[in-house]
Amino acid sequence: MSDQEVTRYREQYLTEGDEIMRLAENLRQEGRQEGRQEGEAAMLLRLLEKRYGTVSDSIRMRIQSADNETLLMWSERLFSAKSIEAIFQ
Repeated sequence: MSDQEVTRYREQYLTEGDEIMRLAENLRQEGRQEGRQEGEAAMLLRLLEKRYGTVSDSIRMRIQSADNETLLMWSERLFSAKSIEAIFQ
């Protein structure tokens, strides 16, 4: 291999390696985010069960499919809501 071919090879594979590392980091961040979201949903469900008893399947599904902002909003409402339904209105 000529010096030019070696240089071109290094540039190509170093660039691809950087792209792979960025992709891996993005996947790790997504995994951490999903883990936090699942933890927040589990905590909200647990608090609801402690305060109101059994949580219906429909509310459970809403919680499990909610984004972080919605979970936070519902968690804050937990302290002032008179009923479980009021939390999700």
